[in-house]
Amino acid sequence: MLIFVEKVNERLTYTFDFIFKERDLDYVFTSSESEFEKSLEIKLNYSKKNIANTPSIIPSTILFNDRIENYTLNRSLFNNEECLSINGVSDPVASIFYILTRYEEYDSSFKDKHGRYIGKKSVLYRFGWHEKAMCDRWSEDILCFLSVHSSFRFEKKKYRPQIIPTFDIDKAYAYKHKGIIRNVLGYFKDFYAKDTTRTKERSMVLSGSKKDPFDNFDKIFDIQSRGFDVKLFWMLGNYGKYDKNISYKNRRHRRLIRKMDTIASIGIHPSYRSNSNEFNIHNEIERLQSIIKKHVRSSRQHYLMLFLPKTYQQLIEQEIEDDYSMGYSDIIGFRAGTARSFHWFDLTTNKKTSLRIHPFCYMDGSLNEYLELSTNDAEERIAQLYLEIQNYGGKFIFLWHNDTISDYGHWAGWSKVLEFSLRLNEL
Repeated sequence: MLIFVEKVNERLTYTFDFIFKERDLDYVFTSSESEFEKSLEIKLNYSKKNIANTPSIIPSTILFNDRIENYTLNRSLFNNEECLSINGVSDPVASIFYILTRYEEYDSSFKDKHGRYIGKKSVLYRFGWHEKAMCDRWSEDILCFLSVHSSFRFEKKKYRPQIIPTFDIDKAYAYKHKGIIRNVLGYFKDFYAKDTTRTKERSMVLSGSKKDPFDNFDKIFDIQSRGFDVKLFWMLGNYGKYDKNISYKNRRHRRLIRKMDTIASIGIHPSYRSNSNEFNIHNEIERLQSIIKKHVRSSRQHYLMLFLPKTYQQLIEQEIEDDYSMGYSDIIGFRAGTARSFHWFDLTTNKKTSLRIHPFCYMDGSLNEYLELSTNDAEERIAQLYLEIQNYGGKFIFLWHNDTISDYGHWAGWSKVLEFSLRLNEL
C-alpha cells in the first residue's frame, strides 16, 4: 500500500501503524506526487489534493498540527461506519488518532470529585460508541473502503480473545494484621454506628474462628490453576483516607505477596497519595521490588487516577513498561476505542513512547456500584463486550478486587459474574 500525504510526521505514522501494521499489513508513505502517480502499487490519497483514479480520504488538520487545540466534534458517516466529523471534516483516520491518544482528556474540565476524567462526558459516550471498539471499526472500515475502490482485498478475521483476569489488592484483609490501634479504632467505629454484626464478625476473625472476608487468595490461586494469565496490582502506600492496605512492613503481608508472586504477575498499584507526590510512586515500587526480589515493570492506578499526560510521564520515569489503567470507573467499555494493547502517544511531545497500554473493558465496581446493574444484566453487557473483542481483536481484560469475589456484603451473588467472564471462550 502506497499512501500519499503532503507531509509525513509522527502523528500520521502512529495512526497508520494502528490501521495497517496492527493487522499485519504493510504500507509506505510518499510526499512525491509524481512518484505516487507513476506507482503501480495499491494506492490511497490522504491529502486535500485531487488525484484522479485514486481512492481518497480528505484529512482533518489534527494529524498535521503539532499543538493540542480544541476541535468541534460531530458524528458523520464514512463508507459503512459512523465516525467523527472534526471541524466539519469526516475523517476516520483522524477519529482513530483522537480517541486512541485520549486527545479530549488533555486539559479537560470534565472531572469527578477525585479529579478523574468522567466517562459519561467522553465523546464515545456522547455518541453511544463507548461499548464498541471504534478505533478497530474505523480501521476495518478504511480497509473495506479500499477493497471497494482498489484492487486491495481485506479479509476480516474472527478472533479468539485471550481472557485475562486482573485483580487490584487495595485491602488484603478486612480485619487481620491491621495492628492493635486500627482494630481498636474499628471497634469504636462499629460501636458508635451500632453495627453489631460487624463487631461480632471482627471478633470472630481476630479470634481465628472465622475466615477474613477479604481473604480470597485461594480463589485467585484456583483461577490461575485453570490456565489463566492472572495479573495482580498491589497497593503498598502509607495509610491514608483512600489508601487502607495493611503495612508493607507486616511480615505476614510480605509473605502473602511472595506467595502470590509464585502464581501471578504482580505490578504496583500506586497509592492515591502518590498522585500528588511522585516520590511516593518511587518508594512504593521499591517496596514491592524488595519483597518479590525482581524488577517491577507493570502498573495500574489506585482509584484509576489517570491524569494525562502527567501520570504516564511519571510512570515512564519510574521505568514502568506496561500500564493497565485504561478504563473508566463510571461506565464500562473501551476508553481508548480498542481492546488491543498499544504504545502511548504523548501529545505534548508528539512522540510514541515506550509505555505500552493494556485497556480493560469493565471493572466490578462499575457494574455493581456505578451502573447498579443486576447480576444477569451485568452478564449480558459483559457478553456484548466479549463479542465486540471477538469481532475486532484484542484481549478480554477485566478488573476485580480480592474483596469483591466472595459474595460478601453488597457483593452477594456476584462471584457468578466473575465465573461467567472466565468461561466466555467456552460459549
